[in-house]
Amino acid sequence: MEKKFIIIGSGVAAVNAAKTIREYDKESNIFIFGEEPLLPYKRIKLSKDLYSDLHSEKVLIKKKKWYQDNHISVFINTKVVKINTDEQFIVTSNEAVFSYHKLLICTGANNRRLEINGINKKNIFTIRDMQEADELKEYLEDKESVVTIGGGVQGLETAWSIMEAGKKVSIVELAPSLMSRQLDTKSSLLLKRKIESEGVNVYLNTSIDSILGKESVTGIKVNGNYQINCDSIVYSIGVTPNTTLVHDTAIKLNRGIVVDEKMRTNIESVYAAGDVAEVNNEIEGLWATAMEQGRVAGSNMVSKTAIYKKDIPTTILNAFNVSLFSIGLVNEEQCDTTIVEEDGKEEYTRLFIKNNKIVGVISLEGVVASIPYKSAIEKQLSLEGIDLINTNISEIMSKLKEKI
Repeated sequence: MEKKFIIIGSGVAAVNAAKTIREYDKESNIFIFGEEPLLPYKRIKLSKDLYSDLHSEKVLIKKKKWYQDNHISVFINTKVVKINTDEQFIVTSNEAVFSYHKLLICTGANNRRLEINGINKKNIFTIRDMQEADELKEYLEDKESVVTIGGGVQGLETAWSIMEAGKKVSIVELAPSLMSRQLDTKSSLLLKRKIESEGVNVYLNTSIDSILGKESVTGIKVNGNYQINCDSIVYSIGVTPNTTLVHDTAIKLNRGIVVDEKMRTNIESVYAAGDVAEVNNEIEGLWATAMEQGRVAGSNMVSKTAIYKKDIPTTILNAFNVSLFSIGLVNEEQCDTTIVEEDGKEEYTRLFIKNNKIVGVISLEGVVASIPYKSAIEKQLSLEGIDLINTNISEIMSKLKEKI
């Protein structure tokens, strides 16, 4: 019987899985099902390149010809509504039935909904797919002021894109700092100052009480009585795994679809990867992670053993004329010591050290500078023999390079 590999979802995990399957298996059928009316694209472009040509081929993960050349069938605008794991078939919204030999679920995540009085008014947006991005841009064409809610990477990238389009932007964040999971207090403060120097208002420690306006937004009320006027709201406050499709199946769920290090679920023929997959009680939600998990899943689906190993968490922000990165463990309380190098203005680098090894870095040096730091962390290079008190960070890194 001819093997059929079915992949539900059209993100980078799905495409990388299909690519891997085809590398090992030249004959079997590979089907990708995506709900959106276009080929799989780079979703991370939606916030950082909001006002570029999002419909160009450059945004696609792979061009149409690649799928044709590799005999991979992509069903766009097609929603899968049912999975039968006992008889191994899926059903689409138009009642088409497809049997499978192995199934991979890459349904991704949905933006977490902002639960607040007035959230159902018009001109409130979130960006998770191409249609939402297009609707936001169309609405903002003749508008002047926008409030973006959320001080994480996606929220800041969105705010930067909108600001570059000539709109007045205010950023509202509940936490006391921007990018609070990736930055320390000082680097977050430097980032805030840089954003404000670009003409953007930044409100930290700010809770939203209500959204003002009758049918459409006219502003928000925050911290009890302060009002921020705006024409629109765009929010980005995290994501939740899209597990709806498997709720009525025997596939094990926790926060996401529970998988082992081979990306296998508790059902032998079913795998999961990307933002919907939970490995060792963790859902990472990173582009690089989704790519690797797709590769691992694809390998194991064709019986080529591959093990998923968590990569060192890396966050990059290129916005507001700032280029910063955060790598690895950047929690001071979990480290033995830290080393800081700064000029008091814009330059700032901090090493986090544990067991005489660098385990984390925060830096505003620029993304290119992240490479040697990540290498030092990956290789677990020892700092033994280096005078950490009287040696600056550049010299420390030079000495570590000698050990590679």
